[in-house]
Amino acid sequence: MKVEIWSDIMCPFCYIGKRKWEAALAQFDGRADVQVSWRSYQLDPDLVSMPGKSVIAYLAERKGQSLAWSEQAHAQVTAMAATVGLDFRMDRAIVANSFDAHRLIHLAKASQLDDLAEERIFQAYFTEGADIADHATLLSLGLQIGLPEQQVRTMLSTDAHSQAVRDDCALAAELGARGVPFFVLNGKYGVMGAQESTTFLRALEQAHIEWMASHIPPTTIVAEGPV
Repeated sequence: MKVEIWSDIMCPFCYIGKRKWEAALAQFDGRADVQVSWRSYQLDPDLVSMPGKSVIAYLAERKGQSLAWSEQAHAQVTAMAATVGLDFRMDRAIVANSFDAHRLIHLAKASQLDDLAEERIFQAYFTEGADIADHATLLSLGLQIGLPEQQVRTMLSTDAHSQAVRDDCALAAELGARGVPFFVLNGKYGVMGAQESTTFLRALEQAHIEWMASHIPPTTIVAEGPV
């Protein structure tokens, strides 16, 4: 049963939603049947990376608000993240365009390492204050999840997987996604946002019932007597 998850790795609610989704999946009896595929989405594709500027200061300037307002907003998100076991350090987070990081995740997907890549980049951005637009940083993260060094270097020095990122974003728009995280189960059921685990669990159970019904092999008819 295929589950596709659109997210942006600089979206705090995507990381929080990932944890809530994982909690639901851990409770789901049919989890062995679930195949998760991560898809790209950019909340701000035109964002210009600013390695020397914090996300807190950037948001205040962009919204025309005070630094104190932005600090409070990020404190609320940090508290929400803590409820699912995440340690957000928003004072360390750096303004960075996520496009190349998404390309790295697509590279990892070819080796079925996209979930690991997603997790590692989330952690780097939200906890470690890493610059996820920096190629040296992305190379290091790629090596940490087990990708071959030359593959990562080649990807970073070319436009490899760029179209895949754009296609994911376009498909999300076609499906009516107004933001992320956006979960699509069996190509039919959509769940928007960092919902509670109980919501994800109900969606999994419903989608799985239909998936199982479509995968039951036809009954073999045994003829009695001469054929």
